[in-house]
Amino acid sequence: MKLSALAILIGTLLLAIASSGNAQTLYVGANYHPHDDKRRDKIRSDIQLMKDAGFTIVRMGHLAWDSYEPADGQFDFEWFDFVMNEMAKAEIKVILDIPIRPAPIWLHHKHPSISLVDQNGNTKYPNHRYMEDAGDPAFQKYALRFTDALTKRYGVHPALLAFGIDNESGDGPISYSEGVRQRFIAWTKNKYPDLDALNEAWATQRWSQRINDYQAIGLPVEVQPNDVPEKMLDFRRFISDEINQLLIDVMDIAHANAPQALATTNAWYYSPLKYIDYSEIAYSGKMTRHGNGFYAGNSLIQNGGILHAAFGIARIQFESTNPFWCVEFTTHSAVPNAIRKSAYTSLMLGNQMVCGWTWQSLWGGREQYLEGMLDWDGVPNRKYYEYKQIAAEFKKIEKYLPYQPKAEIGLAFSFPSQIASAHYSERHDGQLYACFETLFKRNIDSRVLDINKSQLDYKLLMVPGVAVMDEATASKIRDYVQAGGTVVMTSDSAFVNEHGQVFATTRPGMLSDVFGIRIGNHEETELLNEISPENKSGKQIELRYKNAAFNANTPRFDVIDLRGAKVLASITSLHHDYPIITSHSYGKGRAIYVGTAANGALLEPLLDDLISELGIKRGPKVPEGVLARRVDEQHTLYLNISNEAKKIQTGAKAKSLLFDKTYTSSFTLEPNEPEFIETY
Repeated sequence: MKLSALAILIGTLLLAIASSGNAQTLYVGANYHPHDDKRRDKIRSDIQLMKDAGFTIVRMGHLAWDSYEPADGQFDFEWFDFVMNEMAKAEIKVILDIPIRPAPIWLHHKHPSISLVDQNGNTKYPNHRYMEDAGDPAFQKYALRFTDALTKRYGVHPALLAFGIDNESGDGPISYSEGVRQRFIAWTKNKYPDLDALNEAWATQRWSQRINDYQAIGLPVEVQPNDVPEKMLDFRRFISDEINQLLIDVMDIAHANAPQALATTNAWYYSPLKYIDYSEIAYSGKMTRHGNGFYAGNSLIQNGGILHAAFGIARIQFESTNPFWCVEFTTHSAVPNAIRKSAYTSLMLGNQMVCGWTWQSLWGGREQYLEGMLDWDGVPNRKYYEYKQIAAEFKKIEKYLPYQPKAEIGLAFSFPSQIASAHYSERHDGQLYACFETLFKRNIDSRVLDINKSQLDYKLLMVPGVAVMDEATASKIRDYVQAGGTVVMTSDSAFVNEHGQVFATTRPGMLSDVFGIRIGNHEETELLNEISPENKSGKQIELRYKNAAFNANTPRFDVIDLRGAKVLASITSLHHDYPIITSHSYGKGRAIYVGTAANGALLEPLLDDLISELGIKRGPKVPEGVLARRVDEQHTLYLNISNEAKKIQTGAKAKSLLFDKTYTSSFTLEPNEPEFIETY
């Protein structure tokens, strides 16, 4: 593609406008795969259908490295120039992924070191995606060369809105090759230049594991779960560091070649296969639009899927105040109106983009049975028309959006704690989700944060199962409370030190004086229920909180000794009462400990009190089952996620900007339907 000087100037100006935020645009579109069918008449037909639907965005290029570089150094961009030019003519913006994974077969053949080796030492042929060692120097050399070529080619193209930085970076198996081992040794030497320090950190006195030579370090391949927790924690830190550095290198090249283009990604960092520490990227400022795939499932009436998908946005966005982008969105066999319901749910968290996966039902490969907006023969189906409806409705309200969350509650995330809690009864991110869900359903904004990277500018800080406690984190929590903050910590927090070893000192480690308690051990609820005078069974317990009794379920609970704290709630159904929620004044603030994993039934009464006491702003007053956000003083977004009609009190005259209706002081919100009103 040859661009004239005038075209380059125009493209640069358009990109400058795009990168300024275009914050008043709600993008609706599709993931598009023109490398599956490069016929120009097919591409033109697809683009016309997109335009007819009101689409303003397409995402292209992901998982398609060898469509641009079919052989080593032989770049083929001409076919894609046509696609980009046609998108520009149609005024459809493009997210162009930099698809550095999966690596092409030719690269595996040329550099076998990039191929994965499993825990048994077997080299795996790349039959699946993400079957490369992303830390391998040869892989990175070619990935960055490809990044440079692609971003130079399209960095000033007038259709370009953003480059997508890799795809699902936390997914794919971990490699256990000799190359990985040598790089892990180098990483370990850098962290522990003294072997005595290494042996102490890894507790190698246990089971005769002492390391006398760095070359004696092996990879932590488990025979039994949790065999070498300290080494495993460091190994996963090492894997995460390699991936994050690669992503930063890719972003740096993209920003250098296209300084006006935005950067986004599909940040499935929490895939159980790899799970990396995305907070490093989230706080770097380089990813200008955090993004993910919003997959809420196919049901209209079940809300578990949309709540977990909403949590996906929160745990990727962290504390960024930029709009969020859902660069993938459900199509598949979603029940009619389920996609639209999901789209409005995403707006409650500041989402700006609904980009359906996928445009065309694919014709080959593993995903060929997933249904897109067009059937396999290219005919639009009902999902195409549902996205068309979303685009038309979003156009009516986009000048008031995206919503900017106004969080006064922070939810602490800790990557080391996620790894350390792998074999706990409740993993760290499960506890984090319980806190998020409790607040989200109450229409109260919150922010996921990393304590060490955050300013902690919140009225309430929740620390749900942050198992790994280092000196820096403990110091920030201590200072936050001493300065007048309120912290709520749940069970399994401050359980192990930075190396993953259980504290030999009083728990919660390094913070027992702040909380005014000593955690001795834990009890198994089901076992103690054998001698319960209340005839409870299983995980059932009865609690008393401020003279009110209620029931909950928990598999285990902490045995709490009071060291200055006062009891807010106790378990009352066992052979004797056990303190379960305590509060302690420290400095100008207070530290509250909950002796179970984060659980909505336990947290709800406590949070209701704290929200009132701390003056935390609540969302609009609505019936249970309705999500609502006040966008500004005059405009409010509603979504009924229940299967019953709900009456909404507006307290003033209002008009619907979605449906051209007027209301006096109330209106009825039908099941699974949205509304956006302007009061006057």
